[in-house]
Amino acid sequence: MRRLRKAWQSLSWFVKGVLGEDAYAKYCAHQAAVHPAGPFLSEREFWRDKTDRQDANPQGRCC
Repeated sequence: MRRLRKAWQSLSWFVKGVLGEDAYAKYCAHQAAVHPAGPFLSEREFWRDKTDRQDANPQGRCC
């Protein structure tokens, strides 16, 4: 059972990385390490900013 749980966690981690679902967590880790005193965007503000930047500067992506 432990191996199955570990396999599921590994698969989940991989899929989240591929889909970009972990982008906000990476942003928070970066901000905490590089700009600890600066304000962080809320998760909603982060995703709005990210989609606005993608719309303004389209790059190769599937959708």
